[in-house]
Amino acid sequence: MEEIFTDEYFMKRALQEAEVAFEKGEVPVGAVIVINNRIIARAHNLTELLNDVTAHAEMQAITAAADFLGGKYLKKCTLFVTLEPCQMCGGALYWSQIDRIVYGAKDESRGCEAMGTKLHPKTTVTGGVLAEECSQLVKRFFIEKRNLN
Repeated sequence: MEEIFTDEYFMKRALQEAEVAFEKGEVPVGAVIVINNRIIARAHNLTELLNDVTAHAEMQAITAAADFLGGKYLKKCTLFVTLEPCQMCGGALYWSQIDRIVYGAKDESRGCEAMGTKLHPKTTVTGGVLAEECSQLVKRFFIEKRNLN
């Protein structure tokens, strides 16, 4: 039986990456980049481990996908990310010319939409895929972090 690749399928893969970030003490955001139903990049936040504010899951995934493809443009690719990209990541996604962005939970205060970040005119955005699962992981992380301090 052939597996059906849906937005939910790939978002679950991004959630697996977010879980890895959670276990490392990173803000639990995960991302995968897909072309032709094939995952070509997997990433999660590494800002604490690398001591680098730019080491967001999306940035790590963009770099890995560009390396895989042998070029800087991510045309015909889709980014699946558990949290709406921030302004920095939105800018990088603009320059990558990625075809599509699919995110889970909305970031009401720092997301692209709230910040007024312009994406590439040919990029389409779908939000809210497995939003509850994505949101709960981030909430659980910050609740546990507050309880430790």
